[in-house]
Amino acid sequence: MRDPNSTSAPGTGAPTGTESGSVHLMVAAERTRMVLSGEIDVSLSAELVEAVTEAEEAGRPVEIDARHVTFMDSSGVALLARLAHRAPGRLAIIQPPDVVRFLLEVTHIGEVVDVLEEDPGFPEDTGVDAE
Repeated sequence: MRDPNSTSAPGTGAPTGTESGSVHLMVAAERTRMVLSGEIDVSLSAELVEAVTEAEEAGRPVEIDARHVTFMDSSGVALLARLAHRAPGRLAIIQPPDVVRFLLEVTHIGEVVDVLEEDPGFPEDTGVDAE
């Protein structure tokens, strides 16, 4: 629940002065990385569904680079839950900010994912980059 005294965009509950969200998918031989940034909310639903579908089809373990997420609503939580239960291996979330950590805790998704405090790096030659 958001603090009623927080500064939010009218009618959205999303913080003002933050960037719109984006999702990028990179696929390498051993794993898939989804990079999330900005506001991960319902306005990004189509892009999130497409990226999750492509990540599942790649059939590789998935890691989510969440370090640049500034806001996340239930659509972002649904993304995490879906990948945590459908992707091969255990879902890894790289350096999640406090807003994401809070959601992982209250939804108990944090119990089925690995939180990585450091970026393990990603191969240069990914072959695929989807937005």
